[in-house]
Amino acid sequence: MTSPTPLTAAPDLAEPTPGFAGSIGVARRDITPPPGIFIRVWGPATEDVSTGTHRPLTLTALALVADGQDPLVLLAADLGWWQDPADEWHVRGSVLERLGLDSARVLLSLSHTHAGPSTYRGDAGQPGGHLIPPYLDALRDAAVGAAEEALARCVEATLTWTTGRSGVAGNRDLPRDDRYVVGYNPAAHADDTLLVGRVTGADGAVIATLVNYACHPTTLAWQNTLVSPDFAGALREVVEDGTDGAPCLFLQGASGDLAPREQYVGDTAVADRHGTALGHAALGALCAMPAAGTELACLGVVESGAPLAIWGLRTVAQPRSARASHHDVPVALKDDLPTIEELEVAWADIDPLSRVERIRRARNLRASYSDDGAATHPLWVWSLGDCAIVGQPGELYSAFQERLRARFPERAVVVLNVTNAPGAVYLPPEHLYDENIYPVWQTLLARGSMERVLDAAVTDLDERAGP
Repeated sequence: MTSPTPLTAAPDLAEPTPGFAGSIGVARRDITPPPGIFIRVWGPATEDVSTGTHRPLTLTALALVADGQDPLVLLAADLGWWQDPADEWHVRGSVLERLGLDSARVLLSLSHTHAGPSTYRGDAGQPGGHLIPPYLDALRDAAVGAAEEALARCVEATLTWTTGRSGVAGNRDLPRDDRYVVGYNPAAHADDTLLVGRVTGADGAVIATLVNYACHPTTLAWQNTLVSPDFAGALREVVEDGTDGAPCLFLQGASGDLAPREQYVGDTAVADRHGTALGHAALGALCAMPAAGTELACLGVVESGAPLAIWGLRTVAQPRSARASHHDVPVALKDDLPTIEELEVAWADIDPLSRVERIRRARNLRASYSDDGAATHPLWVWSLGDCAIVGQPGELYSAFQERLRARFPERAVVVLNVTNAPGAVYLPPEHLYDENIYPVWQTLLARGSMERVLDAAVTDLDERAGP
């Protein structure tokens, strides 16, 4: 058999597999709320309470421990968004307290489903609202229990990443007349990056998978009265069926401008179709991944009718370093931010239910930031070997993740929206501030805020480069 001639006077050619090696464990809890809980989180919704469940809601904990360090705990939950800092801290703060961890070391990432229950104690007086306080207690217990179990189940493992593609998400900024509406714009660019992580034990078995994709879970809208994880439910089912039942964590990406092309429906089959498509795309990426502990490299040349470059797998050791940081990024509030009274006047002619919902959201957002013209936006950055996880509570546009990944092409960069503290404001790129578009008039933050958060993430990852 002909052996490849080793490459001479040529650079080492390889396709690195970004990863992290350490002690890793996973655990899951069912967080499906009881029927009858308050679910009217869409402005035009007419039904107040859930009538049942489409698919279970889950909370999955992934614990990662680097040599000699405190653990990192990533919690992925099928929930929408937080409206009050106290409600969010009731869950995440309890995990930090129980495990004795610094606040930088726990990320509570929400899928952002719009078909979930209210998690706002301020809704306790609404129909079905009496179920919210005990549900928040159940969420706290589920998060603490899953985190503890994940730590107890930690074994030596590797987390490696690959990139796939999916066309489920489309751009949702659609210009119509003198404004933009929120709906599929087939003429605009949509980031189709599907980042897939695989946790593999020393025996080669898959322990868990992670799917990071940017797409608003707004398939199901005001017509739907079933609690649902939206497309994340079917996505997990497909991936878990293809990985011998290993738990799959869905991680919502920077989806401020991305959503399913077909959305705002009451038919749960559409959400399942989206999730199935995403799941198969994730499995396709997983199938193409090299085995754990290996990478694809150019081994040499075979002289044939043409000189043939021979690529194959070679053993590689994954880095074992891990670092975590929390930043409060200085941002500015809009100079012309309207008062609540001015908003009530401006929205006087729209649907009454929608007006009430808009005003309520505006009040809650203002409570999350200072009102002196300055504010900070929280940012968490984890460096895991040559991977990075960047989380924050707002709704970043996909330009954020595209620019960050372009800046660090050698790393797997996971970007998380709706993670940790409240602050579900949009962070659109600065050029959109000249447009009549919902994310710009919804946000409290001034032009350039997304870019400031991006600069902070770049600075952190630059400083933490290397072992």
